Amino acid sequence: MTLDPLPPFATTALLLDLDGTLLDLAPRPDAVVVPPDLPDTLCRLRDRLGDALAVITGRPVEFVEALLGDAIYAVAGEHGGAVRHAPGAPIERPTLPAPPTEWLVAAEQLATRVPGLLLEHKARGFAVHFRAVPEAGPKVHDALVALLAGTETFELLAAHMLWEVRPRGTDKGKAVQTLMASPPFSGRHPLFIGDDVTDEDAIRAAHTMGGAGFQVDAAFGSPAAVRGWLRQSADMGAWARLPRGR
Repeated sequence: MTLDPLPPFATTALLLDLDGTLLDLAPRPDAVVVPPDLPDTLCRLRDRLGDALAVITGRPVEFVEALLGDAIYAVAGEHGGAVRHAPGAPIERPTLPAPPTEWLVAAEQLATRVPGLLLEHKARGFAVHFRAVPEAGPKVHDALVALLAGTETFELLAAHMLWEVRPRGTDKGKAVQTLMASPPFSGRHPLFIGDDVTDEDAIRAAHTMGGAGFQVDAAFGSPAAVRGWLRQSADMGAWARLPRGR
């Protein structure tokens, strides 16, 4: 498989997914582990890239801040539904609806009926994780499809061992565009790295803006390899060789 050429290091805006990209996937969303050397790697990359370093994730901004602190300059959480443009800056949220209360009640009842399911609440949506009970995936899908029947305001999104209900109107591609519109990202070439179907919008946006995008499996093989590549690049002040690339 041919991979995108890497943008020039000095003019890159590095945009990273979190789960499955920077961090190894965990059995529960609250059980992810930050390797001890990762914050230092990110801080050094941030310095070398003139602060043009961001995380774009489905997680809440506050969750990323708790994990990584100011090692990341900007964070787009909730698939772009919440953006913190700089350390200490307020979180900006586009005007989007919250799911009806009865949907949340139905999702809670579903998680109660099927042991092993985990309901994750988000500011304007929710996700049902079935990593502990993979066989329940189709049942979760069918229940949420029935829940959303007839609505044009919300959509059902597939991700790693979960189904997520979120409002239409934002995605990781729009998050790339939002971040790239302001310093220190504006005028640079976006490089996005992600691992999931939810990251494909961001990869397309990076391409459209003259940058590059990589799926973890194709270019690296694992989050550990992503972290190793980032560490080498921070050491060199230049992009290291992609583990599965040129």
